[in-house]
Formats: sequence, structure tokens, C-alpha cells
Amino acid sequence: MAKFSYIARDYKNNKRITGSEEAASADELTVRLQARDLMVINVVSDSGEGAFSFKKGGQHKGATRRFRRSRITQDDLVLFCRQLATLLTSGVTILRAVDIISKQVSSRRFYNVMEELKKSMEGGTSFHEAMSKHPKVFSELWINLVDSGEASGNLATVLERLATYLEKISGFKSKVISSMMYPIILLVAGIGAFLFLTVKIVPTFAELFKSFNIALPLLTRMLIVVSVIIRKYSMIAIGSIIVCSFIFRKYIQTKEGRLRLEKFQFSLPMFGEFFSALIMERFSSGMSTLIESGVPLLYSLEITEHSVDNLVMADIIRRVKEEVREGKSLSSTLEKSQFFEPMVVQMVAVGEEVGDLPQMFKRINTFYEERVETFLGRFTSLFEPIMLIFMGLIIGVMVVGMFLPIFQLATIGGG
Repeated sequence: MAKFSYIARDYKNNKRITGSEEAASADELTVRLQARDLMVINVVSDSGEGAFSFKKGGQHKGATRRFRRSRITQDDLVLFCRQLATLLTSGVTILRAVDIISKQVSSRRFYNVMEELKKSMEGGTSFHEAMSKHPKVFSELWINLVDSGEASGNLATVLERLATYLEKISGFKSKVISSMMYPIILLVAGIGAFLFLTVKIVPTFAELFKSFNIALPLLTRMLIVVSVIIRKYSMIAIGSIIVCSFIFRKYIQTKEGRLRLEKFQFSLPMFGEFFSALIMERFSSGMSTLIESGVPLLYSLEITEHSVDNLVMADIIRRVKEEVREGKSLSSTLEKSQFFEPMVVQMVAVGEEVGDLPQMFKRINTFYEERVETFLGRFTSLFEPIMLIFMGLIIGVMVVGMFLPIFQLATIGGG
């Protein structure tokens, strides 16, 4: 039997606990402390053998490591959450789990964040408090879910749910981006083909037509004028586009500009429904994860209000939250907002009646996820033939316009 010193946290009484006990191994002591509903932060052998500890100079330094990149990606966060949940489920202390994961990260910045997490927890700070010092890395959703998991003693389970949520969000974003890539490539190819013909091909034909002693057809003259305008004023046009884009970007970064943009998006024919479905998918996904993890309804609404990333929706959630705080049911306040579809209101009402809101929000999330995927599939299917027809028309008109004088000359010559 060896003697081990430990640092743990009692969340029921909200205090840090230190002590020392005899045990066959550090793992055995960890299990014993966890059985007392303590969150084990670190266990150190007094003899220095067979234990986990941080010693000066014993830590690997970020400066001597090679990292693939500096920035922190969504994949880094998903992997961190999943690995942390797995290690905690296996009985590893939170401090040791973070240290193990820090040795495998590919981001220099994320490594530094983990080092600071370890220092904070070694000083007795809870995990969610240590995370809250890095709001640019860990969102409010992260911090509050971890807080809920620590308070309930189910941190590993909550982290599993959070990892599943993050993986789902990441996968959904990838689907949306992948679905939009093909239409964007077609559009860029169409614009590229048009510019190539007007800048390179039309001027060549225009020089040739100067030697013809005939009046050029209207279509040919129009194409030559367009070519001249594009070549002469292209730099001015590009500069204007860059300046307008910069001004527009700055404007939509303001609250007023962003609100106007979001309202415009929701009012667009066909696409407005798509943007609404995207926001509803995000809202229902966050609510189901929060409520299932034991976060109270009002607190879940508050967290979702700040994490939904849409000012119009955030304002609606804020009003819903205030009415729920006054004692009204969630379903009635959702209906009053007139933003949520009757199906959503009815499903939430059923969830409230049977006491299973998380499951209902999961079903709502599945419905809107499928709706977004269906829209993207239809849009891609429709955009491809429309773009091909458009490119065919543009190229066809330009070819006809360039060869009309030749046909005209041949007709005059034949006459």
C-alpha cells in the first residue's frame, strides 16, 4: 500500500478538498473518491512512483513541439470533447485526462489553452470555471453543459452528449457546404467562360471585322461594345466591387445591418424558408442537448439565445424566455411569437404534457435537418440544368454574333 495525496472538488458543498490516503494504486484511490461524489482533479504518490503529477521541467513545452497549425478548428474541439468523455468514463482524473489529450493536439493555440486549463485546475478551480477564461475557444453552451455535468456528477455523460452534438453540427455544416460547392463551381465556370470570350475572342474578331467593308449586325456591335467596356473599365469595376464588399461587410457587422440582412433573408421567396429551417435546426438541436443534460428550461433558453447566431431568432427566444419566467407554458409562448410552425408548437405542447421535451426537440431537429437537406438537393438538381442552359445561351449568342458578319460577307460575295 502506498500513500497518495489528492485534490478533489465537492460540488454539492462547492468547495475544494485536499488530503492523503493509502491505496494500492492511484486508480484505486480515484475510484474510491468518485464513489464519494467527488470530482477528482489530481492524485499524486507521495513516493513519486506510479502516480500522475506535474513537476517543473517535467511538462513538455509547446516551444519544443511541432504543430501542424496555430488556429483551433471545430474538429479539434470535437476530438477533445470525445476523448475527454472516454477518459473520464474510464476513471481517469480530469487533470490527467486533459494532460493526455494535450500531448496529441495539432494546434499550438489549443495546446496553450490546455496548459492554462491544467494550471487553473491545479489551483483548485473547477473545470467549467477554467474553461470560462477562454470564451473565444469554449462557447457558452460548452461552459454551461460542463457546469451542469460537474454539479450532477455526470460530467462524462454530459461530455458524450456534447461531443455527439458537436459532431452532428459539424457534419451538418459540411453537408450544407458540400451541397453548395457544385452550384458555385458552375457559376464561376460560367462567369469565367463569358469573361474569356469577351476579353480574348471578341477583340480578335473585332480586328478582323475592321477589314470588312460592310455594316456589322446589331448583335455583333453590341458584343464589341461590351468587350470594350469590360476591358477598359475592368479595374474600376473590380475596385468598386472590393470597396462595396468592404462597406457591406462592415455594415452587416453592426447590429442594425445584421438585423436588416437577416430580415431580408427570411423574406426571400423560397430561400426564406430555407434560412428559417436552418435556424430552427440549430435552435432545436441546442435545446434538446441542453435539456437532456439536465439544464433547466429557462437557463437552456438563455444559453440558446446567445448561441443561436441569429439576432432575429435571439430576440424571439428572449421574449419567449421572459414569458416562460412569468409562468406561461413554452408551447403557448412559441405560438404567440408567430415564428414557429404549428407542428413545432404542437410537438412542444405534447413534450410538456408527457414530460419529455428533449425527445420532442430531437424529433423537431430531425424534421428540420431533413427539410434543409431536401431543399439543398432540389436546389442543386434545378441549378445544374438552369446554369448549363444559361451558359449555352451566352456562348451561343456570342458565337452567332461573331460569325454573323462572316455569313453576311459570304452572302454578299455569293451575290
